[in-house]
Amino acid sequence: MSNEQIIEALKKKGMRITKQRKLVAGIIADNDGASCKDICCMVRSRDDSIGVATVYRMIKVLEDIGVVERIDMIKLQP
Repeated sequence: MSNEQIIEALKKKGMRITKQRKLVAGIIADNDGASCKDICCMVRSRDDSIGVATVYRMIKVLEDIGVVERIDMIKLQP
């Protein structure tokens, strides 16, 4: 999904489109399959004023509206 599509989905849900949300949306759009931790690191490297909680809340919102899908990775011990 492109950055514009993510922004449009947020608008349809009545969310304000802030600078922080635009940045997180862009990083998610450009890094398909990235982990939440990786997304946080990328966001914080571009704007260290954005907190980790903000990034995780945004990811949760995107998951709730069906823009992203969570994949739980479990490492099994032999």
